[in-house]
Amino acid sequence: MNPRAPYLDLRGVSYALNGTRILEAVSWKVEPGEHWAVLGPNGAGKTTLLKIVCGYLWPNAGGEVYRRGEALIDLGRLRRSIGWVTSTLADEIPPREPVLDTVVSGKYAQVGLLEYPWDPIPQIAYEQARACLKELGCEALTAKRFGALSQGEQQKVLICRARMTDPYLIILDEPCAGMDPGAREIFLASLSAIGNIRSGLSLIYVTHHVEEILPLFGKTLLLKEGRIVRSGETGEVLSAPTMQQLYGVALQLVKKKDRYWPLPE
Repeated sequence: MNPRAPYLDLRGVSYALNGTRILEAVSWKVEPGEHWAVLGPNGAGKTTLLKIVCGYLWPNAGGEVYRRGEALIDLGRLRRSIGWVTSTLADEIPPREPVLDTVVSGKYAQVGLLEYPWDPIPQIAYEQARACLKELGCEALTAKRFGALSQGEQQKVLICRARMTDPYLIILDEPCAGMDPGAREIFLASLSAIGNIRSGLSLIYVTHHVEEILPLFGKTLLLKEGRIVRSGETGEVLSAPTMQQLYGVALQLVKKKDRYWPLPE
């Protein structure tokens, strides 16, 4: 492993399913400490891209994937090194599970914490979970049941869960899906703290809503029909022409409080 190598280095990655190209010649680098937004309409190939990043799929139609300079790596180690938080994961967590147990379960890649008499969970794991919750301002949630939390609170707890293996990369896959505007803004306000928790940690935020791209995400990749439309500095990538190319509708972008808001022309 080369500590100076990009966290991700996708070189001409293509993926096909039943004869249909889902991704086509995607090349993308994520350097240590960079925070990226991945923006694209439904069906753009965003989830397939994430599955390749996390080693659940392989580029079966061509290309190479390097993670921290390595092409062939242990999948168990890879999945402990990359945290993946999705809006659907919350539905799989036992609703009566205490929040602290939910966070600890991330250390053991469990959905629903299981403890065996012959292999008790060490106290240090609970201390680490409490520290993660405290860093995100979630101490008050510790004793609550997961199912009693709001959607935004659940997503923050799942981020704490993902951090239990000390990953170098955390992927947030449409975490605001289903949230009302108030809950969404409260959740987004907490993301800047996540990006500043540890030097070298990178975040990838996947969405199809341009207004969710916070100033934290200094780089943006635009994906449509499995191809990269553009990637680079967020301020250069997000423009009215690229939005029209991405969504097929004439839009103007209004920048307010360092975020971009789409309006019809």
